[in-house]
Amino acid sequence: MKKTILTLSAVCVLALMSCKEKASSKIKTDNVAVAAERDEAAKLVPIMSFDKAEHDFGTIEQGTPQETVFKFTNTGTGPLIITDATSTCGCTVPQYPKNTPVAPGDTGEMVVKFNGAGQNQVTKTITVKANTEKGQEILRIKAFVNPKGAAPLGPTAK
Repeated sequence: MKKTILTLSAVCVLALMSCKEKASSKIKTDNVAVAAERDEAAKLVPIMSFDKAEHDFGTIEQGTPQETVFKFTNTGTGPLIITDATSTCGCTVPQYPKNTPVAPGDTGEMVVKFNGAGQNQVTKTITVKANTEKGQEILRIKAFVNPKGAAPLGPTAK
């Protein structure tokens, strides 16, 4: 029993002796500066604000190409980068400044082309992926599409 207590005491003394070094002496000041810069950069978040979230083409004839522009402003504090913009179908094509930083306060444009496919009320969704806090924005276009050569059925064109 005495041997066990003596051995345990020796292990405890060795453990306490090995912890003499202060952890603060191991900190590298260069790493602290880099971490502080990284943390400040993480606080800079871009915010993508559009002038409109939806565009109505009104009544159009089937197969008539349409185009609209969604203007946006970076109202955040960090550079805005759009990484992707996709539509719910191939009849709608968004064009945007891909991977081009938009500085805080600056504006940009996204052109959306619609080929006039479909019939009756048509609504298409464009998903814009960016480095914002939400990660994506949703835009919509809609139109009432009359068949070619048919008398207008839907609401009047805008």
